[in-house]
Amino acid sequence: MRVDPVTGLLDAARYLPSPNCDERPAGMDIDLIVIHGISLPPGQFGGPWIDALFTNTLDPAAHPYFQTIASLRVSAHLLIRRDGDLTQYTPFQRRAWHAGVSEYAGRSRCNDFGIGIELEGVDRVPYTDHQYQRLAAVIPALRQAYPAIHPERLAGHADIAPGRKTDPGPAFDWVRLRRLLG
Repeated sequence: MRVDPVTGLLDAARYLPSPNCDERPAGMDIDLIVIHGISLPPGQFGGPWIDALFTNTLDPAAHPYFQTIASLRVSAHLLIRRDGDLTQYTPFQRRAWHAGVSEYAGRSRCNDFGIGIELEGVDRVPYTDHQYQRLAAVIPALRQAYPAIHPERLAGHADIAPGRKTDPGPAFDWVRLRRLLG
């Protein structure tokens, strides 16, 4: 698995471009990976809804919850589904809109220097073996492409937006991920 340095795309991922991204600030090193959890509708897995949210095509009439989020303009760099399937929405060199108001290690605006990886899941349901295996393969590819991402530069959305976000939640096994990463 590798990141194409020209396109910023991961060769193992299906690419579905999101309009919800822009240029990173000039000279900004990518040095953080932010792990998120997402399910749409909440607590349900599968279906086209995450893709629709990140591509601004979510039908607010398809589920009552969608009426509350259909106007959001958000994206991530990658989504890892429950079966390990990978979708990329934003080239890594561009700024995806995943972190919102955020701070990590004294620096605000984590979208500027972070890569957002969504895991299909919810805070209190264990993530799958496929997801851990895929994430453990993606992270070294990102570190190879972006050497400023040191091993300790992994955070959950809850870590960069405490009190506002809870994902990937207590069901995410950080020890397991670090063990897989070696």
